[in-house]
Amino acid sequence: MKTSVQKKADQTKEDKNTAVKKTEFDKRLERHIDEMKWLYMELYKGDQAAFDYFCSKLYEYYLKRSEKLKKLDRKREADPNWYKNRDMLGTLMYADCFADDLKGVRSHLDYLKEAGINYLHLMPLLQSPEGRSDGGYAVSDFRAVDPKLGTMEDLADLTDECHDRGMCVCLDFVMNHTSEDHEWARKARQGNREYQERYFFYDNWDIPNEYEKTVPQVFPQTAPGNFSWCEEANKVVMTTFYPYQWDLNYYNPVVFNDMTENMLFLCNQGVDVIRLDAVPYIWKELHTSCRNLPKVHTLVRIMRMAAEIVCPGTLLLGEVVMEPKEVVPYFGTVEKPECHMLYNVTTMATVWHTVATTDVRLLMHQLGTVFALPREYMFLNYLRCHDDIGWGLDYNFLKQFGIEEASHKKYLNDYFRGYINGGDSRGELYNDDPRLKDARLCGTTASLCGIEAAEFELNEEKKAKGIQLVKMLHTFLFTLSGIPVLYYGDEIGMLNDYSYHENPLKWSDSRYLHRGKFSWEDAKKRKDKNSREGQIFEAITGLKKLRDKDDIFDASADVWVISYNNDHVLGIGRYKDGKNLRAVFNFSPDSTTIYPGENIYYTELISGQKVFGREILLGGYQAMLLEN
Repeated sequence: MKTSVQKKADQTKEDKNTAVKKTEFDKRLERHIDEMKWLYMELYKGDQAAFDYFCSKLYEYYLKRSEKLKKLDRKREADPNWYKNRDMLGTLMYADCFADDLKGVRSHLDYLKEAGINYLHLMPLLQSPEGRSDGGYAVSDFRAVDPKLGTMEDLADLTDECHDRGMCVCLDFVMNHTSEDHEWARKARQGNREYQERYFFYDNWDIPNEYEKTVPQVFPQTAPGNFSWCEEANKVVMTTFYPYQWDLNYYNPVVFNDMTENMLFLCNQGVDVIRLDAVPYIWKELHTSCRNLPKVHTLVRIMRMAAEIVCPGTLLLGEVVMEPKEVVPYFGTVEKPECHMLYNVTTMATVWHTVATTDVRLLMHQLGTVFALPREYMFLNYLRCHDDIGWGLDYNFLKQFGIEEASHKKYLNDYFRGYINGGDSRGELYNDDPRLKDARLCGTTASLCGIEAAEFELNEEKKAKGIQLVKMLHTFLFTLSGIPVLYYGDEIGMLNDYSYHENPLKWSDSRYLHRGKFSWEDAKKRKDKNSREGQIFEAITGLKKLRDKDDIFDASADVWVISYNNDHVLGIGRYKDGKNLRAVFNFSPDSTTIYPGENIYYTELISGQKVFGREILLGGYQAMLLEN
């Protein structure tokens, strides 16, 4: 039994600890409170009670955050650009496809470290209904992991071990909508008005029909319209994506407060990067497109401040699938930042256009736009991801070359399905809309590059060409400033998985073509330099090592496009502290020569050979990294 003196001493010690904790919290809160309150009160019409509740929850989640995570927060606060280091390499995966469940992923962290991965993006893994989840994007419980993948404790254990290994973890946060099975939606269906006000419910179709006049459809073929009839509630509900995904009403401060709580809960499980899914859609206004509205930025800015107060080691990644001029506002400003990072989606689509046409002019134009942006802006660069390839190209630029949008989209889709001159690419259409002629495309990097067809034909020459194209594209990826992100399996050249055609829960969604089961038997072949797996794995890990040791790849380096007057060859220049890099990429399967006219010798970083800069011969699909 403790004496009264001991109890008092313990209480004093606890009070001191709380005081220290509150001092740290108060300093962070003080830095943001004026702006945060002004934005919140303007958005929610001076609702002081809602704002007070919001602030109380920030303090509550700060107190709940583990000391280990707080220590990591302080380390990252001292180095706010920690995520901009050139040694960052990401991977994007489904836990069940990669290793069955979260424990399986944890058991394979050695493999990821061998591949040079230190940024692990786990695709949606929160609880969602089987067959009505849109790949996990219809969340029924933001505080629970899908039981097939494990538990919230398994997630916390995984993030903890990742931190011990110098890795960070990204998780999707679906903030635009919930599943129709979410507790809020169930109560709304039962007629509970408080919960109906968390969504957009209407007694009849009058207002929904007004919305439909100006709001585009996301999936006009598979899920037409932006509203669905809820039989149980006898009302119409807004469902921008699918009928089982009910849009949240951020006019209601309760929604914003509770969703911010959900985000902070995930941060406290050790999640380092919160991917804000479909963020441009979260604010709705009648007679608008309900996309990219100003109040979206208000919400994201408040969320950024909330994270900086509670868990400043956490980053916000915006999923904004649009061209650069529409993406950039989501960075906010230097004084009032919003997202830490965004996706370089236009470059991804333009790269595949360039593969199909072998013409680099559009890619040069698009990169020129990206390279002109402030170097503080951090992009995630990738070749493939869980989603389809949408052909959102700059058709105004292409028009000068006689290229028309609808016919060009058809050409690209035909090319990547192998329909043109017996081509070797193997992909499938997604969300084909014959009326708009706006189909998108699915497939893995290796299959789109012709390796699948070559292996089926046992054609070693074609296979070598496909592997060379994969190597060239990854060299391009690693040359860009920002964080290169590999789609799981790309590091060993994983091929398309057609088994989804036999699964009634998947066969209507061709994106499962590139969401196949990772083969650990194939992964073992990464040690075999003669195999497809070994050649690609060696090339990618080699590029990672080059990038790690050479500060020419720093995000702070100057970057620009170089023209070699050859429509097949892309040139990228990089400069830092007196060091120059000339990266050249031949997008043609045939050899070609460029004439830089420089009377100097470069060191080619991949091969280590000396290359004279006056005249350079490039093999088909060859990349060179020339440094002096």
